[in-house]
Amino acid sequence: MSSQKTQKPPLPPFTHASALQKVKAAENAWNQRDPELVAQAYSLDSDWRNRDEFFRGREAITAFLERKWKKELHYRLNKELWSYTDNRISVRFEYEWQDSETGKWYRTHGNEHWEFDEDGYMRRRDMSANDIPISVDERRIGL
Repeated sequence: MSSQKTQKPPLPPFTHASALQKVKAAENAWNQRDPELVAQAYSLDSDWRNRDEFFRGREAITAFLERKWKKELHYRLNKELWSYTDNRISVRFEYEWQDSETGKWYRTHGNEHWEFDEDGYMRRRDMSANDIPISVDERRIGL
């Protein structure tokens, strides 16, 4: 059961339209690169796997995103609804970013599996991704 006092619509069970709405809301929030804002979409005790990192809770999510966006400059993301069920959504995504240390550009391709509580907060996020080096001329997201 969720420990939030409010709800984060749309709520499960998802329809195609409400799943698309959840995906677009996530894409828009992540593209703002505001860790506190993004963390508000997750339950207080949300479980995450991001590549080879495992952590739990909004504080850990916020800390992870702060580290991420210090390294991944000019981050721009596209998410695509892949499938959904009553309280789960899977997405395919691509994002581009410039490494803060080397200046090299990358496009990251991956998948996420999301599980939501009854109040519409994401209680589980499981992410896998690969980084592909690209040249500045190959950028295509957010241009």
